[in-house]
Amino acid sequence: MNTVQKALWYIEHHSQESLTLNSVASACDVSPFYLTRAFSALFGQTPMRYMRLRRLSEAAQQLANGAPDILSVALEYGYSSHEAFSRAFKETFTMTPEQVRVQGHTDNLNLTEPIAMTIGTHMQLDPPRRESLKHLHLAGLVSRFHCDAKAGIPQQWQRFQPFLAALAPHSSGAAYGACFNFDEDGHFDYMTGVEVPPQAALPAGVVSTTLPEQEYAVFAHGGHIADITSVMAAIWSQGISDFGLEPSGGPTLERYGPEFDPVSGSGGFEVWIAVR
Repeated sequence: MNTVQKALWYIEHHSQESLTLNSVASACDVSPFYLTRAFSALFGQTPMRYMRLRRLSEAAQQLANGAPDILSVALEYGYSSHEAFSRAFKETFTMTPEQVRVQGHTDNLNLTEPIAMTIGTHMQLDPPRRESLKHLHLAGLVSRFHCDAKAGIPQQWQRFQPFLAALAPHSSGAAYGACFNFDEDGHFDYMTGVEVPPQAALPAGVVSTTLPEQEYAVFAHGGHIADITSVMAAIWSQGISDFGLEPSGGPTLERYGPEFDPVSGSGGFEVWIAVR
């Protein structure tokens, strides 16, 4: 049973307890950072969001079945007041708890069902190589994203394309997608950039950042860029444990070398995971 399967089991079997990200991660013997990255890589949402949606879905079922006391349902699923529960319930389902109890069914609600614990990935990973970077000075564009909402990343790459010609004289020929400044709620900074000397003159609209010295495990993939979600899922769900790696909480890098064709998406790429 991998880390995400352990987390799913723990969440489902302790859904009426006062769970936190730290408590679930501790039960799985991993850091909150690791659990958030692994869970979101497979399911596109953080474990805390999944936990909240599962609790509200179970509460909705109870209300539809005629639960007489809404406050009792709220307390049972971790809410301290009727008001807090009703607010979260309506934000999720666009209906109040009272309305669901009156209608007596959940047919018109988008409930979150349990994720099967038999999840897995069919992506085969080659053993990673180890790389040590002293510092990585990148110039490009940076935006803040959440693990639940990463749809804007391809558009950021499109916005970055016009800057590549101006940065080309300074760069090494490789482009990077750098994820850093993670928090436990699942937010992170994403930079589309190229490596440049610290003193390089940058065009207007481009920012720079220096990532600190770090050890990396590098997973190479020779296929199409469309595989990147599956590669990430395979790394976080099985690759890290299979190859005995310990993530450090540092940056994750996507590296696109000179052989990568941004027009066709072919040529392969590498995923660099910060490790101890």
